[in-house]
Amino acid sequence: MSQDRKSTFKLPPALKRESSVPQEIRRNKALEEQKRRRAQQIESNRQFDLFAHLSINDGSDSDDAPENAVPNSPVTASAALGPYVAMLNEDSQVPQNEEMSSSMVTRDTMDLVPGFAEQVASPAKKKSKKRNKKKSNYNKPSKWADQCMYAELLEMAEEEPSWSSDGEDNDSLPNDLESGWVAVAPVPVGKRCLVVTHQTAGAIGTAANTTVRSRLLGKSLIPRFPSTLPPLTVLDCILDANWRQNGIVHVLDVVRWKGQDIGDCEAPFRFWWRDTRLGELPTRRRGTTTEPATTPQFPYPTYFLPIPYHTNTTLASLETQVIPSARSKRSVVVEVPTEKPPPPEPTSNFISTDLDLSAGVPSSSSFTFTSTLTPSIVMAPSPIVIEPDGLLLYTAEASYEPGTSPLSSWVPITGYATTGFPENPVNQRPLDLFQRLVQRRLHKRQLVGNNASETPDVFMDVEPSA
Repeated sequence: MSQDRKSTFKLPPALKRESSVPQEIRRNKALEEQKRRRAQQIESNRQFDLFAHLSINDGSDSDDAPENAVPNSPVTASAALGPYVAMLNEDSQVPQNEEMSSSMVTRDTMDLVPGFAEQVASPAKKKSKKRNKKKSNYNKPSKWADQCMYAELLEMAEEEPSWSSDGEDNDSLPNDLESGWVAVAPVPVGKRCLVVTHQTAGAIGTAANTTVRSRLLGKSLIPRFPSTLPPLTVLDCILDANWRQNGIVHVLDVVRWKGQDIGDCEAPFRFWWRDTRLGELPTRRRGTTTEPATTPQFPYPTYFLPIPYHTNTTLASLETQVIPSARSKRSVVVEVPTEKPPPPEPTSNFISTDLDLSAGVPSSSSFTFTSTLTPSIVMAPSPIVIEPDGLLLYTAEASYEPGTSPLSSWVPITGYATTGFPENPVNQRPLDLFQRLVQRRLHKRQLVGNNASETPDVFMDVEPSA
């Protein structure tokens, strides 16, 4: 109890209340808030408020002029446009009044204060504030800070779950797990980041237009490098733990593509868009170089691989496909830099040592030249094994939102240290607990199905005896 109080001592009251609210309630609240903002955005795009107070002049649908109308007579503004005309008149009068008053004050001041005219004509130069500007820019947070949709740990009941009176499970798993979620597995081991491309003058794939930003602070992890991604694109990615050796960045989600906001769409569409657009990118190969004889490495990420996703999240599919996939290692074949083997050493067989007197140089058959350069680096296909880290669950109806969100849940293979229970095996293997809870739901469904199939037979046996 004391450990929990210490961890929440300096937290704001709102955060304390949020942590005590069940995850299911916070998830539904966040989803409703997203729907409200989406509807509000649609209404603002339609701009219905501009036409709310407009009305027709005389309320008639006829376009014919009245019989007693005088030709070339001034047209009077309608009652609906009257307030706008008054606003225009006020706006046109205010600058004139202000201009007159300011000119009068300036004349009086110039007459009373000697030398004021020279001060107005030649304003004093402002002092340079470069040092303060540098300090302010240094302390200014990055606009990419905390822009990833970071998942919460999935709440699961560690003890034996109980069954409620209405037949629902009290194991803390989502009630709509089979119909309202999308699973992403296997999530690889690596560093969460944002991949951002900028508009550049060079051709795509040659100009340095791509940066990798950290998830929390938004700082640049790698200097700008060229990539085949289109400009004005933002991807939610995982930088592979061994990207120096394999050059892989795992693409988790799409926030923006060619300046178009994809994050406002639902999760299944975002994942489909991600796989489709990444599959259309041209394959980029690293050229042969003459680098020093060191371990070949990628100077920057080259391959953008999408993480597999599963829209079928039924209990049977989770048990047989999704959970085993979250545990399994993934193997891909990519081209990696390798040292080119040196050419075979030539045999030192000297045919003759006669001099060609006509040319004044030794004959060409007398000498063999060998290169003293280091072996070049070439690209060769190689299988890469990607280590799994866990399972991600996304609410299907939810759009992408920055920061930690209950609309995305994380089920790691190896659990994190829990305060007060460092040696608890249940806390260390959340994916095992998730699999056991899924198996219990399946077992309960099978029992309910067997009881339903046996009930008509009991009635058939009872009727003849009556």
